Amino acid sequence: MQERRRADLGGFSRLRSGGGGLWRLALLIAITASLAAAETNQSIDLPTALRLAGAQNLDVQLARERLREAEAQRDAAVYQFFPWVTPGVGYRRHDGRIQDVTGNLFDTSKQSLSPGVNIEARLELGDAWFKALAAKQLAKAADHAAAAQVQDSVAAAAQGYFELVKARAVGDIAAEAARIAGDYAEQLQRGVELGLIFKGDALRARGQAERNQLAHQQAREQQRIAAARLAQVLRLDPVVNLAPADSELLPLTLTTPNAALDSLVAQALGSRPELKQGTALARAAAKQHDAATVGPLIPSLGAQAFAGGLGGGRNNDMDNFGGSTSMALTLGWRFGPGGIFDFARERTADARLRATALANDKLRDGIIRQVVEAHTRVHSLRDQLTILRRALETAEEAFRLTRERKERGIGVVLENIFAEQELTRARSDYVVAVAEFNKAQYGLHRATGASSPR
Repeated sequence: MQERRRADLGGFSRLRSGGGGLWRLALLIAITASLAAAETNQSIDLPTALRLAGAQNLDVQLARERLREAEAQRDAAVYQFFPWVTPGVGYRRHDGRIQDVTGNLFDTSKQSLSPGVNIEARLELGDAWFKALAAKQLAKAADHAAAAQVQDSVAAAAQGYFELVKARAVGDIAAEAARIAGDYAEQLQRGVELGLIFKGDALRARGQAERNQLAHQQAREQQRIAAARLAQVLRLDPVVNLAPADSELLPLTLTTPNAALDSLVAQALGSRPELKQGTALARAAAKQHDAATVGPLIPSLGAQAFAGGLGGGRNNDMDNFGGSTSMALTLGWRFGPGGIFDFARERTADARLRATALANDKLRDGIIRQVVEAHTRVHSLRDQLTILRRALETAEEAFRLTRERKERGIGVVLENIFAEQELTRARSDYVVAVAEFNKAQYGLHRATGASSPR
């Protein structure tokens, strides 16, 4: 026993000194395993992921804050129609030379006190009216932008969840392949020890088993990365290792298989919140254009009213205190910058209006392209699943027949290894296609603007 332990230590020392790369790899695997053991596993299903995406996603919260800001700006635009009130006390004093209304100069000392309330309003009627209408449309645009962000986040959560389930399924397949290859390699090694099996065959089987173990380790890595990315979308603690509640991947049916592409495009053009946002932005640009062209033609209104008291007199006299009211109204037009004949402002509004229309046309073309791509991908993956399902059945049958030949002693090692490789590949290809098919269906739902099923 001690001799075997010394031999193991000697082999470990040679690995450490001669195989620096292998030593670092072994150390990295050990550290990763220890960190994984310290993590907390948390199961999550698809409905929970979709609900969390619509509630906790940071992009959704940012969009909602932008909506609140736009609503506040809309209210601020409406407040421009209301006057402002300035209650206070005014005190004035003069000592020395002064001129009367007839032009005579003389020396005097006087003071006055005027407590009261002053109400003022300066209203650019045309500008304020059209800006209030534009702010209303901008608030609607922000509302549609928030709805679009919710759909984006829910779609991203669905994509992330299926990516996590795919990584787990591929890992399970790799683990099963590693177990089968390991058992086969041990059987051949016992045959070598008994002198019944060629040692080269045992080494080939051992090499295949080690490759399967490596694939299993890589699959575990991808599952952990997928869990971290999903946690980021859902705004969960990334230290918590999310594990899918679904034990296997099954094809979902979320869209009508025979849905016509034209109907899906029409649905998208009528439902996508991005288009509704673009329409609201176009209306806001039109109101801003009216503010620059029509607004200056509407006269500006000014009003001022004072209600309070006035008292004072010569020197330090504060007698003769009594009530005092005054009022003034003005009506006029503004010429030049910010008013009539401000051609630079009109050109700016024209350019903004045209740019908004072009942006909406570009958005519409992009949405049509997204629907076409998603529709094509869903139908292509559905056909691929049929092919891959047949390929998987063929690989399973070939592997069964190969194992029977091996048990009868007439099969060769390479034949068994190739059959196992083909079965693992067929299983992996099938689960990957199922995951991509489910993701594509959620992508089609997002492209058409339909609410994602939860």
